[in-house]
Amino acid sequence: QVHIVESGGGLVQPGGSLRLSCAASGSISSIYAMGWYRQAPGKQRALVAVITSAGTSNYADSVKGRFSASRDNAENTLYLQMSSLKPEDTAVYYCNVVEYSSRSYWGQGTQVTVSS
Repeated sequence: QVHIVESGGGLVQPGGSLRLSCAASGSISSIYAMGWYRQAPGKQRALVAVITSAGTSNYADSVKGRFSASRDNAENTLYLQMSSLKPEDTAVYYCNVVEYSSRSYWGQGTQVTVSS
């Protein structure tokens, strides 16, 4: 069984910062990529940032320059440092883990609310 646990969400004022964490554990084999996705009310889940095991990263245009993802391969942990947060960043943020076998796992999500 695989466990994906996100943490670090919460309420923050516009312009503020938050750091999300994602820990993968259990019967998980070699991880190819770890990523963050978000889903706002009434919208589809969308990519925020993804990092491969080789260190290649990709970000949504809307977060470039404000968000930074980092990964600890030894600990199967992924982080998302979010700065200059905007109300439109409000969403449930989900961690996704993809193995080299192409199996994919999702966490339960963590709520991020940007509001004054």
